[in-house]
Amino acid sequence: MTSSYFTYSKPKVLQALRFHFFSRNEIKIMIIVVNIFAISAAVLYFTGKVSPLAFLMSSTLWLALMFAFWMVLPAIIYRKATTFKDHFKVSFEDQHMFLENERGGRSWPWKDFSSFVESTNFFHLYFNSRAFFIIPKSAFPKTDWPGIRKFLKEKIG
Repeated sequence: MTSSYFTYSKPKVLQALRFHFFSRNEIKIMIIVVNIFAISAAVLYFTGKVSPLAFLMSSTLWLALMFAFWMVLPAIIYRKATTFKDHFKVSFEDQHMFLENERGGRSWPWKDFSSFVESTNFFHLYFNSRAFFIIPKSAFPKTDWPGIRKFLKEKIG
């Protein structure tokens, strides 16, 4: 169908990783639980039922969790993955997706992908709930995005 060359932009990749983490159910549940805990501690503190230390600890836990998921985890993954520093050519074809860089290439049949999600700057192609590949939308002309979106929905679902 189409092929294009691309490189990754660090700020956009970090945002895509945040999107991935915050879309996971276990992280959503953990954040909800920690938020309820922090709000409860604040209410109990302001009504005089708990000490300032309990309120401080719950606030610290909330801040640490948000900082970890928003800044630390995406930065660690970005730093460890050499993929984000390469130059690629991606080809979407009828039977498979082909990806190549200066060291070689690899092809995946569409049935290997379990789902497809679109974020602000990327097409996220998931192999499973933890393994995925992101293709920058900026690799393609904006006028091609609807066709690519339709194609990926047909091939992956």
